[in-house]
Formats: sequence, structure tokens, C-alpha cells
Amino acid sequence: MRQHKAKKDKNTYGIVGLGRFGYALAMELTLSGVDLLVMDKDEEKVRELREYTENAFIVKSLDKKTLAETGIQNCDVAVVCIGEQMDISILTTLNLVSLGIPMVIAKATSTEHGEILEKLGAHVVYPERDMAIRLAHRLEVPGMLDFIQLSEKLNIFKLVSPDKINGETVKSVDLRKKFGVNIIAIESEGILVETVYPDYVFKKGDIMYISATKDALNKISEWAEN
Repeated sequence: MRQHKAKKDKNTYGIVGLGRFGYALAMELTLSGVDLLVMDKDEEKVRELREYTENAFIVKSLDKKTLAETGIQNCDVAVVCIGEQMDISILTTLNLVSLGIPMVIAKATSTEHGEILEKLGAHVVYPERDMAIRLAHRLEVPGMLDFIQLSEKLNIFKLVSPDKINGETVKSVDLRKKFGVNIIAIESEGILVETVYPDYVFKKGDIMYISATKDALNKISEWAEN
């Protein structure tokens, strides 16, 4: 990753900080087969990641010169996973943005922290807050398996289809007309149906992936229980 590629077939990712969040993110990305660069001051964690990427660096400082020496400026995306030490997080984010990396994502541990990172030009994530929100949704809505917030109004929900629609078709149930939601895909008996046709018949245990507002999901939940 120290040299620019003439033509890149896929994005390259750099991760700064291998705490619980950074290490888990690195492992997930390696499973996807992406080109990955990681760095941390913890020699043991870096050595572990060298089994998956040759671009794993032990760094004691995160100044601009040291960051550039790793070649992280050649990545398409860099993720700063140093939420606990706010001053280091902010300085590292500033250095990565100034290196010209197309997208810099930074972990924040508070609203104030996130606001500073955004002003530096980073895309901000709040892992602990987002996990709490996802858990809350799963507890609130029966059958909820997962939740991704795309914006303030639009979300992707993964939930077990209500028993009351078993044997019904997508057209006859018509969740779009009733609640304004869209069925993106259906997982049935371990097989993902990516194109959902109106004549699809729901089966017990089907898992739906739907795009909807939180309000629409609550209405579906109430309707399913009645």
C-alpha cells in the first residue's frame, strides 16, 4: 500500500487503533477479502493481524510524518478507532484528513467529541450509542433481529415475518399500501430471496428485510399482534 495502484479493483482500508472496536472491525474486513492496513502501539495485536495483512505496523506516534510512512494516505478509507483518548483521536483525524484520504471515519465517545471530528471533515460513528439503539429496537419490537439506521427517517429492519401473514402473498398482504414500507428481501429456509415478487407466499419462519420509518415499524408490530 505504499505505492499508488494504476487501477484499483476494490477499495483499500486503513485502521488506526486496535482496541476492541478497531480489532473487531479489522477482522470483519479481512473476512471480506479487502486490502487492509492496520496500525497500533500494541505489538501483540499488530503481530496477530499480520496473519491477515502484510500492512500491519507498530507505531508509537501518530504524527503526520509517521502516518505517511505507513502509506495510509494511499487508502480509500481510513478509520480512527481511538475514542477513549480524545486529544489523540482529534489530532490523528486532522492528520489523516490533511493527508488527502478520500474518506476518514472517526469513532466518537460523546456528542462534543463527534462535533469536533465532523468539523475536521470526518464521518463520525458512535459504536456504543448505535449498539444501544439497535438493542432497544430489538427489545421493543417482537421478532426484531437487527436494525440499521440510514438516516433520521429511514431504517433497514430485519425481522421475523408475523404469523398472521403465513400463507398470504406479498400482494395480498400489501405492507407498502398499509404502512408505507418496502420489502427489500426475504430469507426463507436459509435461502435469501433478493427479488421479491408480488406472488411470493410467506412461510412460517421467513425473515423479512424491510425499509421503513420507526413509526411504520411500530404500526406493523401493533397490527401483527392484533
